[in-house]
Parts: sequence; structure tokens; C-alpha cells
Amino acid sequence: MFPKLKSAVAALALTSVFAGAAAARDLVINFDDLNPGPKKGFEDAVAKFKEENPDINVIVNINDREAHKTAIRNFLTADAPDVTSWYPGNRMAPFVEAGLFTPVTDLWQDNGFKEDLAAIMPTMSRDGEIWGVPYSYYQWGIYYRKDIFDILELEEPQTWDELLAACGKMKEQGVTPFTIGTKFLWTAAGVFDYINLRTNGYDVHNALTAGEIAYTDDRIRATFANWEQLIEECGFVDNHASMSWQDALAPFANGDAAMYVMGNFAVDGMKNAGLTEEQIDFFPFPVINADIPPAEEAPADAFFIPTNAKNKDDARKFLAFVARPDVQSEWNTTIGQLPINSKAEVGESKFLQEGFELLNGAEGLAQFYDRDAPAEMAKAGMEGFQRFMTDPSALEEILTRLDEVQAQVYE
Repeated sequence: MFPKLKSAVAALALTSVFAGAAAARDLVINFDDLNPGPKKGFEDAVAKFKEENPDINVIVNINDREAHKTAIRNFLTADAPDVTSWYPGNRMAPFVEAGLFTPVTDLWQDNGFKEDLAAIMPTMSRDGEIWGVPYSYYQWGIYYRKDIFDILELEEPQTWDELLAACGKMKEQGVTPFTIGTKFLWTAAGVFDYINLRTNGYDVHNALTAGEIAYTDDRIRATFANWEQLIEECGFVDNHASMSWQDALAPFANGDAAMYVMGNFAVDGMKNAGLTEEQIDFFPFPVINADIPPAEEAPADAFFIPTNAKNKDDARKFLAFVARPDVQSEWNTTIGQLPINSKAEVGESKFLQEGFELLNGAEGLAQFYDRDAPAEMAKAGMEGFQRFMTDPSALEEILTRLDEVQAQVYE
């Protein structure tokens, strides 16, 4: 009898193994950043989630941001993952309106997110619902080569005139003041946003991206006049329209250019290009109009659940995990950005500390031009910004075109 009993027990155990395997559930997550720091931050978070949830089989697809932007509408429609990274604000609006994202308002209510993530809730909301969970945000500003500034005996400019004067000293020594790569357009939008925020303020900037002010409005013309002054008296590296933002790190790293209007995520790329933290520093975009309270660029990154997801229960579990303060603390320390959860800890990096102080003192936080404006307007706007940077004489044609697109988009 014993051998038979032993065989029965073994068979039962084998059956249990197969039953456990069958019970494992696939959770497919699409992520949008192949850069080393963000990729590691995401993969570390997924590893922690898998450790806490061994019954979930997590499958990740990681692509670069530009490819992700191109593919997202297709995969949301045809072969949706269970979770996808995307952006709050107007960038999520087309997918919300097309019924391709699932609301997660109850997830926020049940987990206390409305308190812990309060700073970002307005830009995650639309039509009375909340549509995703953010895991990170970051400041924009001017990153600069501190060692070059020290050699040239330059201080961090606090005003527009001080910035222009500093540019003059750089050019005298053969240093191009600004690097940039506008091949993928959005970097030019960052420059536009800051000049407009400093020229006209947060309310006017929001009114523009909401379609309430024309691009030919005198206030927006003033923004472009300041931008043209920056191009003429400071200047950007040659051939920037053929370079990505990563390509533009090369002249910054080799000392040909001294400043970069960019988000804090670029610090990782600067270090990977061979610079030490002692060689890099940061200052807020200078004041243009002293009567205008300072607003800052602080884009957020988030996760959403597609309507066509197959495993929404575990997708919701992942979004709840992403919002936790301990997860956001670790994740953002790795990627060099700021956690959104108010109970999370800010990393010790000087850039994070400066960014935290900057954003906490801001009068308003803009998401970014291509997130604050509808997608069609953003595309036309950024094409116009890039063209203006290469040919300021085309301003009238650019502004007229943007007014025409605006009339179509916001009708």
C-alpha cells in the first residue's frame, strides 16, 4: 500500500504545481523610456512589485519615448497592455475622450491618493473622473557647466539682462551659450514655455494653451521678441534641428556650450557623457518681468489602465503600488526626479533639493507645452517653434499659421 500512497501523494503535489502555475496571472506593462536611469528605476520597481506579488507574471515592454508616442494609439486600440505609461493633462485627453483609458477615481478615494497626491490631481482629472496615477515629476530650468562659469568668473544669472551679459562673456571666449537638440521638437517648446511664463505669467500661458488667446496677440508677440533677442545675443549650437536632446549633450559635455534649458532627467545623461556632479549646476530660468510671479515647468509622468486591458484587477494593484511613498522615494532617487506623494522622501542630490525648493515656491506649475495644449495644436506649435529658432524672420508666417490651427482645434 505504501508505494501506492507515495505515488498518490506525488501526483497530488504535481497537480498542485500545475494548478499554481495556471493560477499565475499575466500583467502586461508598456513603459516609455530606454534611457539608463529611467529604465533602471522602472525595472527596480517592477522587481519589487513581483517580489510582493509572486502570483502575478509581469511582462514588460520598454520602448523609447518617441516610438511610444507614435505607437500608443494603435496598441490601445488593437492589442492593449494592462498598464501603460503616458502623460497627464491634455496629452491624456484624446484617449479619455476616445474611451481608451479607464477611470480610476475610486482607486484614489479608497487609498487616500486625493490627499497624498493632491498637487497633481487637477491635471490627472477630466470630466469629473481621475484617469491615472503619477509616479514622478521634475523641474525644468537652466543646467550649466559650473566649471566653465567659474573659469569665466560668471555668477548664476537671476535676471534677463544678467543672462544676456553672461552670454556676451561666453561668446567672447568662443563658448556657445546654449546647447539644444530640436529634432523631436519638444525641447524648443521648453524654451518657449519659459520665455512666455516669464514674459506674460502663468494665467496668460494657460489661456494660450487653452485656445483663449491668439498667437498673434501682442503679449505672445512680446514672448517671441524676447526669444529672438535670446537667439541673437546668446545663441544656440549649430544644426540643432538635426539633433536629439541626447545628441545635444555632446557639445555640453565637451565644453563647446555652457547651458541647456532642460528637465532634471537630463542630469543622468550628462553624467553618462562623462561629466561629474561638481561640473554641473542648475539655476531657475531668469526673471524677465519682475512684476510677474514665477511659475515653473514641472511635467509629471504617470500610468494608465487601457479600457481594453485584459487584467484590470492586477493593473489597479500595480497603480496602487506605484503611488506608495516608499516606492516613489526609491524610484525617484534612482531616476533623479521628484516624488509626487507628499509622504515620500526627496533624494539627497543637490538637483533634487534645489528642484524641490523651486517647485514648492512656484506660483504655478505648467505641465509642458505639448501636454498643456491639445495634440494637434502642440504639433503645429512645436513645428513653428523649431522653425522660428532656425529662421526668426519667418515669425509672421508662423504666427498666422498657428492662429489658423488654433481656430480649427478649439472650434
